[in-house]
Formats: sequence, C-alpha cells, structure tokens
Amino acid sequence: MCGIVGAIADRDIVPILMEGLRRLEYRGYDSTGVAVVGGTGKLTLQRAVGKVASLQKLLDAAPHGGSLGLAHSRWATHGGVTEANAHPHVSCGRIAVIHNGIIENYAAIKSELTAGGYDFTSETDSEVIGHLVHSFVVQGLDLREAVQAAVARFHGAYAIVVIDAEQPDRVVAARIASPLVVGLGEGENFVASDVQALLPVTRRFQFLEEGDVADVRREGVRVFDASGAEVERPVHESSLSADAVERGEYAHYMLKEIYEQPRAIADTLSERMVDGKVLEAILGPRAAEILPKIQQLHIVACGTSWHAGMGVIPVLPRPRRPPRLPR
Repeated sequence: MCGIVGAIADRDIVPILMEGLRRLEYRGYDSTGVAVVGGTGKLTLQRAVGKVASLQKLLDAAPHGGSLGLAHSRWATHGGVTEANAHPHVSCGRIAVIHNGIIENYAAIKSELTAGGYDFTSETDSEVIGHLVHSFVVQGLDLREAVQAAVARFHGAYAIVVIDAEQPDRVVAARIASPLVVGLGEGENFVASDVQALLPVTRRFQFLEEGDVADVRREGVRVFDASGAEVERPVHESSLSADAVERGEYAHYMLKEIYEQPRAIADTLSERMVDGKVLEAILGPRAAEILPKIQQLHIVACGTSWHAGMGVIPVLPRPRRPPRLPR
C-alpha cells in the first residue's frame, strides 16, 4: 500500500512530490519522506512519522528544493513505525532509494554488505537496495547498470526508484510484480506507483512491465526489459481529471467512495445496457451460451469487497443441485 513519487525537471520538484503524496493518501500509510538533489549537488533528506501534513510542516520550517527527487509514504512491514525506518533510505550520502514490496532475500544480502563495511540504520529490507546499488556504482557502473545488477540479486515483489547525487540527470526505476508508471512531460518526466499521483503534471503515461528498468531523464525515457534489451512501451493518454481523485468536501476517502457509488455504477454500465438490460456480450463472446449453465458462484474477497460480494447473493437465482451419483 506504499506510495511512490519521483521527478526530474528544470524547476523545483518538491511541491510536485508533496502533491503526489497527498493524492496517494487513500492507500493508507504511517510515515513519509522526501529526498532531493539541489543546485549544489548535495542530497538532502527529510522524513516524518505520521501524515503527509507532518512532513509538510517540517519542510515549511526548513525548506528543501531541487530539480531531482523522490518521495514516499510507507506502511510498515519490516521494522516498526519510526523515522529511521521511513523512506527514502540513503547510502553513503549519495544514493537515495524508495521501495514498495518485499525483498525476500534481504537478510543474506545485508550480511554480505555489512561484511563489506556498510552500516545499516534501519530495520527495513529496503535499505539493502541503496547500499547494493552504491556498491555497484563505486565499482564503475552507471546508475542504470547498477540498478539492473542489483535487481538481478533480489527475490521478491517490488517497485524501486533510485537517484544518485553524483549523476543528477536521471531517475532510475525498476519493477517486479508491483505497479510502477512513468509520467511524460515537456522537458520533465516523472515516476509513480499510481497515475493519480501525477495527474496535475501530465496525462501521458507509460506502464512498466514485469522486469522493466526505466532510465528517466528530462529529455526522454529509455526502458530496458529483464534481459537488458532496450524496448518500447506504448504511451497512454489518461482521461481522468485531476479533481476526480481528490477527497474534496468529504471527511475521508471511504465516505467519498460511498457517495460516488451511484455515479460509478452508472459510468460502469454506460454503453453496456439496452432497454434496461445489461448486454450479455460484455462478459465475452460466449456469455449467452455459458451463463445459463452456471451452478455456483465463488466470491474471493475480503473486507469491503467481501461485503459487496455477499450483497449479490440474494439477487442470484438459486443454483441447481448437481445430480446424485450412484453409491
């Protein structure tokens, strides 16, 4: 449920990062942080336990600015809710990383890095990412090559975004089984875990596929697949408006979702109904043949989705009993 936002531009990107975090608040989180590289080339970090507003207060008191940066909202998995465990994590004052998901083999990599002289300041699996990338960079790899070398070592499901204060012309992102999207601008580009975070700055997106590594620069984006070959990913134009995902007048997002249900249902059924009946064809070309044969319905869900699914049961026809088998 963590939130990722990254940006590279010719303007101060801290307001973009913070607005992106605000738009990802619906996901649930317990801490936040931002890391930016300013005009001096120095990497600065600010983290906070609690809501995005707590981080914003710290930034208001001690402003950070830069044209390259990352921001993250964390839901604790490895390690408790502390500032030290919040993202971004920084290696040797140079590499900053944010991460969604789990690195399953982090303990073995952490032992290796500790033996190599790296100090760990958090309880997270995420901190190994920054140190491992740093270890490859100091061996002579550029940032994209270092990230590719690092992810080749990882087992798990993750989305990773990395910046290097000594290579301030790029953001590098990678994903395995955790969503990550690149937002395309004019002379600026972005990365996020959700389109909604970037709607105020762009409507054009590339969705990274399994194993992709993206080298995101001001002037463009290059994507490499799991084998290291450069590939093209299609550009999609989002029809969502920036205010469609804002909380607006509602006290919280659940209340907003409840009141938006009639419109959401109407939008879903639009162009899918004729004479008050749902067109069977929307369920597939053989729907009319298959639907009458259905005998059971399995609801696979939890929480609110489970209750919504149970609400469907009373309006379904009773299933036909299967024939008895002879003893």
